[in-house]
Amino acid sequence: MERPDWDQYFMDMADLAATRASCLRRKVGAVLVKNKKVLATGYNGAPKDISHCEVTGCLREEMKVPSGERHEICRGVHAEQNLVAQAAFHGVKTEGSTVYCTHQPCIICTKILINAGVDKIYFKNAYSDEFAEKMLEESKIELLKY
Repeated sequence: MERPDWDQYFMDMADLAATRASCLRRKVGAVLVKNKKVLATGYNGAPKDISHCEVTGCLREEMKVPSGERHEICRGVHAEQNLVAQAAFHGVKTEGSTVYCTHQPCIICTKILINAGVDKIYFKNAYSDEFAEKMLEESKIELLKY
């Protein structure tokens, strides 16, 4: 068995985190890393102590809201948002870190990752969002398709 390189190792962890996701539309996982050390993980699902969509159903699906629109009516928190929230909850400094994510961050997550001081984002699955890509370019954060 061949030993994975660091990028593969952390991307595999993001894939594993996604298995915890409770979103009915898309399973997303993310890992925050600095100096080859995992700082936090995240996956998409309802906030702490709130019923998950697996229990309540998906309001966006019921309303036939297209992907990428009306994020505010989703009960789920995105993997990247949970990642930064977990780091904050545990007092972990995010500046200068790298995120490995199963999907390209949306505009909301992009803004959060910019403010968290992330330097680099690796993603596997594209989620085309021109505005998010422009903001990452302007912020000098590297966005790399894995």
